[in-house]
Amino acid sequence: MKAVRLYDAMDLRLEEVDGLQPPPPGYVNIDVRAAGICGSDLHNFRTGQWISRRPSTAGHEFCGRISAVGHGVAGFTVGDTVAADSRFYCGECSACASGRTNVCERLGFVGEVCDGGFAEEVQLPARLIIRHEPSLDPRVAAMAEPLAVALHAVRRLRVPAGEPVLLVGCGTIGGLSGLLLSKLHDGQLLFSDLKGERARMVAEICSGTVAELTAEDIAAKLGGARLRYALDATGSIKAVGQALELLSGGGALALVGISHGRLDLDPNILVEREIALLGCHAYEDELVEAVSLLPQLQDELLKFSEVLSSLDEVPAAYRRLLDGQTDNLKTIIRIRD
Repeated sequence: MKAVRLYDAMDLRLEEVDGLQPPPPGYVNIDVRAAGICGSDLHNFRTGQWISRRPSTAGHEFCGRISAVGHGVAGFTVGDTVAADSRFYCGECSACASGRTNVCERLGFVGEVCDGGFAEEVQLPARLIIRHEPSLDPRVAAMAEPLAVALHAVRRLRVPAGEPVLLVGCGTIGGLSGLLLSKLHDGQLLFSDLKGERARMVAEICSGTVAELTAEDIAAKLGGARLRYALDATGSIKAVGQALELLSGGGALALVGISHGRLDLDPNILVEREIALLGCHAYEDELVEAVSLLPQLQDELLKFSEVLSSLDEVPAAYRRLLDGQTDNLKTIIRIRD
């Protein structure tokens, strides 16, 4: 079968590999239908930061159809359409015991510690899959995982009713967070991105407003109302600093982007303005709810995405995405019907 495998930083190869063996106890085999390229996939490709196996089939955002079920697996049958949980957690440490599997002491991710979904078939523990409606477009079902990440960040931010929110970065997570807020929150949404066209697209889909990261433009767009809540999905140290400066007292800034460098932070800003700085890592139990939301978000999610016709296009797509040659929020690979 075909698989896209990461050997080292900047070394991604499309290869022919052996097909799957029958699943061991507790596992299932899945025919992958569609998969998404994530910003963390690009980060790992560029830096090699999380490479723990060489080579490893990449991809942790995907959906498919169960083709075989291992002994002891309950609740799933051959033919079920499923989405994947990206978190390969141990289930035994104190964090897992408390339900915080996203901060498992031995946490790894599908596509890194085990082979992922950039292949025609994948084998996963049954605990890492969730059934979805068969009628759901695979291009949408493949977005269950990033939608869960966005939902976790939105829930962590806990914006009170009516408060405006600034979304910094209109990539996948920023855009999906804005989409969720447009459905779940009643306050004004502001969108900022270095790519003006992408910010305008996301703002239009989410019924929001494009804004610059300046106090003057924020004040003008809000008609003088205070901005207390923001979400950064860029990981840019400069953008995080700018967002903090824009927040009035009593609010919070959620960080969900992968950062490069260190923030030069005066903690008195947080103390004197009573601003909470919130880290958001993957998700806890939000994947189930994210899957349930997919049908009603399908039209918007399809507008956010571009589609590759096969795995053959993935290596070139990585380099194109790293070069910023797209205004779409998500690149989806269509693998099989």
